[in-house]
Amino acid sequence: MSDQPRRPRKPGKPYRRPEKDPVRLLAFEALRAVDERDAYANLVLPPLLRTAREGGDFDARDAALATELVYGTLRRQGTYDAVVAACVDRPLREVDPPVLDVLGLGAHQLLGTRIPTHAAVSASVELARVVLGDGRAKFVNAVLRKVAQHDLDGWLERVAPPYDEDPEDHLAVVHSHPRWVVSALWDSLGGGRAGIEELLRADNERPEVTLVARPGRATTGELLDEEAALPGRWSPYAVRLSEGGEPGVIPAVADGRAGVQDEGSQLVALALANAPLDGPDRLWLDGCAGPGGKAALLAALAAERGAALLASEKQPHRAKLVAKVLAGNPGPYQVVAADGTRPPWRAGTFDRVLVDVPCTGLGALRRRPEARWRRRPGDLEGFAPLQRGLLRTALESVRVGGVVGYATCSPHLAETRAVVADLLKQFPDVELLDARPLLPGVPELGEGPDVQLWPHVHGTDAMYLALIRRTG
Repeated sequence: MSDQPRRPRKPGKPYRRPEKDPVRLLAFEALRAVDERDAYANLVLPPLLRTAREGGDFDARDAALATELVYGTLRRQGTYDAVVAACVDRPLREVDPPVLDVLGLGAHQLLGTRIPTHAAVSASVELARVVLGDGRAKFVNAVLRKVAQHDLDGWLERVAPPYDEDPEDHLAVVHSHPRWVVSALWDSLGGGRAGIEELLRADNERPEVTLVARPGRATTGELLDEEAALPGRWSPYAVRLSEGGEPGVIPAVADGRAGVQDEGSQLVALALANAPLDGPDRLWLDGCAGPGGKAALLAALAAERGAALLASEKQPHRAKLVAKVLAGNPGPYQVVAADGTRPPWRAGTFDRVLVDVPCTGLGALRRRPEARWRRRPGDLEGFAPLQRGLLRTALESVRVGGVVGYATCSPHLAETRAVVADLLKQFPDVELLDARPLLPGVPELGEGPDVQLWPHVHGTDAMYLALIRRTG
């Protein structure tokens, strides 16, 4: 037995409770809702921000940071997953989803923002302590310290395959899109590397908020009086909010005289409204009217000519949304809940028909970045019968001499030209109209007669439009 006196033990550090950061905690809650409930960030985030502001915890800068953290993490998820995978000793599928969300938020702060490295790591570890516990917070700390060893360009050199060896996989990792989406967009766009990189880069940029002044109810001049408002690029009814802003506080938006609507959607409605007809112009149909944006613009345009609009939406709750948006329209309209593939109206009833069909939404990845990770190639097969059925009914519903507009917020060829080509074979007494002259001033609309808009070219969602006239 030793005679050496024992050294007194150092007192252990007292336990420190984790500090709750309301901004990062809110961002985490939004990401969990997207993952667990298949929610969309643009629907989940606004009420969370509103509650936080009402509670006095948030100011405008906090809201801006929370928004950037959520959307930035979702947009760059594929890239950040590749980086995190290089920093852990197990497959990512074996890491709990809440842990991956915290790691994604941390990776975005380190690689996609100007937040200092120490602050990004420490804030992420504190968040992990709050939502995951101290044990898994140590794992988060270790991983993020490895992530912090390189900047984004340095990591891309390590985790993305060389372009010359696998162009599509390289672009998928660098620009954070699933490989099959890269392939589909490239096929639709055509051309070489520069164009597809510009498109993928545009998908990862935050889009401007675009308003529509509904004719007869509001003017662009009224909207342009708002701070940081700019004229639209192509639509005479469009106004852009250059600083983002909250549209709901604008009086014309609050009372329904104006609304939030991408300029590509406005152009689709305008092209159909201006398409040449043979015969009268009295009754229009929006066959897929929910949630009501295009229907409201069409109803206002129809009212200026003394025409009426029938807005049809299959889902009753969405039909109620359409009715709410249309309330106060100066001209006659009616909203019905009806299946557009088995309509209650008679064939040959309408002069103009719009069907903006359900689709994969690959043209709106700027606004719904989570959709790129949620969609699968097999989804195309699920939408195909519905898209063809809706276009078939639309062609049956329009009178001889009338015009049908087939629109979709996807540039995928299987949802655009393939659908139109199939229906043209079934309806020999129709003709494709050249839609390009109906969009004056809009450049680079392709060879026609249909039109494909692009985020990187036109600053709009990737809307597709084909105009078809019944000839017999």
